[in-house]
Amino acid sequence: MAYNKIETYDEKVTNDLIQHYKSSIELLGEDVEREGLQKTPERVAKAMQFLTEGYQMDAKAILEGAKFTEAYSEMVIVKDIELYSLCEHHMLPFFGKAHIAYIPNGYITGLSKLARVVDVFARRLQVQERLTHQILDAIQETLQPLGVGVVIEAQHLCMMMRGVQKQNSVTTTSAFSGQFEDGRTRNEFMRLITK
Repeated sequence: MAYNKIETYDEKVTNDLIQHYKSSIELLGEDVEREGLQKTPERVAKAMQFLTEGYQMDAKAILEGAKFTEAYSEMVIVKDIELYSLCEHHMLPFFGKAHIAYIPNGYITGLSKLARVVDVFARRLQVQERLTHQILDAIQETLQPLGVGVVIEAQHLCMMMRGVQKQNSVTTTSAFSGQFEDGRTRNEFMRLITK
């Protein structure tokens, strides 16, 4: 998932977050001056900015940056795109994989751009259901394909570490537009991503 990107953060936001994390750690009963915790508020502040950098990214601009005219009109699938996100209800991670397909209608995009679109929306406070539709909508609106299909399979630490504590549960969500609303096209996509 690395893009050889240099992490840069807004200094004011970082400093404000550091103060909030220091307070949170103290409220939990810990000593923020203890050796192992001295740099924790800064590390967490930077980690949270990285994990939510999707708010500063534009999925449509990413797709437009590699949009090419092409007569190809068969299904294009990129499957097993790893994703990591934060549940907006508990701010605990959920992780898994996304499978994306689209049927071009005069335009294609760079394959890596589909993976980047996943990151744009995954790197926000999220619910899996919304994430699935945001990915579909960005592709549909930018490329205007004949159809888009998105399936996400993920494990949620909010269900595994706390609450019901179900270690092996996997949540699957899907969204379809255009030709993928037809059962035959949708079934072909589902068959191809389970191979």
